[in-house]
Order: sequence, then structure tokens, then C-alpha cells
Amino acid sequence: MNKKLINWLGLTGVISFISYAAAVIFSPLAFPEYDWMSQAVSDLSAETAPSRQLWSQLSAFYNVCNTVAVTLVIVYISEHKTGSKLFRVGVYLFAVMNWISSIGYKMFPLSDSGKEITTFQEKMHIVVTAAVVMLSIVSLVILIISGFKKNGIKIVGICAAIALTMMFVGAIGMKAVPPEYFGIVERFSVFAAVGFNAFLGILLFNDFNVGKNSPKAFF
Repeated sequence: MNKKLINWLGLTGVISFISYAAAVIFSPLAFPEYDWMSQAVSDLSAETAPSRQLWSQLSAFYNVCNTVAVTLVIVYISEHKTGSKLFRVGVYLFAVMNWISSIGYKMFPLSDSGKEITTFQEKMHIVVTAAVVMLSIVSLVILIISGFKKNGIKIVGICAAIALTMMFVGAIGMKAVPPEYFGIVERFSVFAAVGFNAFLGILLFNDFNVGKNSPKAFF
């Protein structure tokens, strides 16, 4: 298969995932007091966090590549009328979620790590989070439904179901587990969207060459 530039740029989704994972794993090295088992990932990038600079460096590719990948995905599926209309709507909403996440968290980072939410900026951070969570759930539900419809792209439905399950495990777990394990279950949620975005990037790289009734190999 002769791949075009837009297909190769789909790999920015994978680069984004690697960059984000590196930031989550290695940023705590610059934050000795940080407890990954009990604290949120966003604490690492808070304005007063000692790990903020390292986080910014490690997540540099994530911030750019995440948006590039999902934007190119919607451009591709729009031009090629890939999948059903319902499928395309689900991907569009997922892209909007990524844009809100990329812009919103840059505009309204947490002022301080691990403290009570009181300032306008911190409250807006929560608003952005709520919008991201809502759009993530709605888009993934739509993709699950479209994937399991007749002639739907089943591999997308399956992976969307996995991502949604991870989000619910994180959301429910954050309230169900003791505070000292908050960070563990929270990571299920944060990696779900980034991982699904990488999956869409791989599909783009493969020219969305996935059987409508059974998945083919990606490469």
C-alpha cells in the first residue's frame, strides 16, 4: 500500500501517547513529595509543582501531536466518507473533546498541587474536566453503537468499549477506593482517551483499512 503524507502523520497519535506516558512516569522524579498512588496526574503540571518544567518538556510532543492526529483523522474520514454517519459524528465529538482538553488545560492549569479548589482558575479547570469527561463518554458511546451496527467498523466499537470501561473504572474507583489509592484508578481515566486517540492514529496510518465485518491487521 502506498501511504500518503496524511497516513504517515497518523503516527503522531502514537507519538502523543508515548510523550504523555513519559511525562506521567518520569515527572515525579522532579517532585520528591509526589505520591503517584494517591495524587492526580494533573498535580504534576500544577503552576507551583516542582515537576512542572520537566512535565512540560516530556509532554511537549503530546500537546501538539494529540491535536494534530485527531484533526487529521476527522479530515480523512470526512473527505473519504469513512464508515457510517454515526461513526463520523462520534469521531468529530471525540476530536472536539481533544481540542477542549488541549486548550482548556493550558488556559486554566491548577494553581497549586493537591490543595482545595478555591480560585476562579481552579474552578475553570474543573469545568474543563467536566466538559472533557462528558464529551469523552458521549463520543465513545456513539462509536460503540456505530461499531456494532450492521456494516459497522467493529474494531472501533470494541476499542471504544475498552476505553469507556477504563473511564468508568477510573471515575467509580476515585470515589470507591481509599484516598491513598486515588491516583491509581485516576490513571485509568486519563490514559483511556490518550490511548484511544493513538488507536485512531494507527487506523489513519493504515488508511482505515479495517474490514467492516472483521478486523484486518493494522500493518
